[in-house]
Amino acid sequence: MRKPADIRKAEIVRTVLDLADRIGPDRVTTNAVAQAIGVTQAALFRHFPSKAALWEAVAEQVSDQLGEAWNVALRSTDAPVERLRALVGAQLAQIKSTPAMPMLLFSRELNVENDQLRRLFRDRLGAFHAVLATEIGQAQQLGAVRRDIEPADAAVLLSSLVQGVAIRWSLGSREFALVEEGLRLLDVQLQLLVGETKE
Repeated sequence: MRKPADIRKAEIVRTVLDLADRIGPDRVTTNAVAQAIGVTQAALFRHFPSKAALWEAVAEQVSDQLGEAWNVALRSTDAPVERLRALVGAQLAQIKSTPAMPMLLFSRELNVENDQLRRLFRDRLGAFHAVLATEIGQAQQLGAVRRDIEPADAAVLLSSLVQGVAIRWSLGSREFALVEEGLRLLDVQLQLLVGETKE
């Protein structure tokens, strides 16, 4: 029985992410995707006219999921420092649920073959940085974070923490609890950011 187009598209995107996790993004082919789903390549191309279009759909789904997770985190508390913790936790939880994400950032598909895919991921990473910087700035206004650090610089430190622990988790065969380890290191970083504030 033929599935509705939207359900089939979602299935294809999930399959791409699963294959990217299992065999690596650079080894994902339209033939491999079609075989994993049990359809022909022609059927696959009815939904996505090119491999690039398929990857763009993957990036858009990942981007939408990240954005939704950030919105939930931002609504979880009124305290800026706690929102920072919630944002980082949400980002790590999304990486855990989509473990292909760190590998995508370093893939040939992203960095060489697909400019649109690279822009989509760069924009999403930039958006995360901007959200972190906003929350840091608000925390500074309340005196909860030291004021002698530029919010944009502090945001780089926090986003780099997320990326670093995610890569270590990915390369280390996921032998530790990603979210818990990331939040533990975040608490260390926040102690440095809180420090002594300058009035």
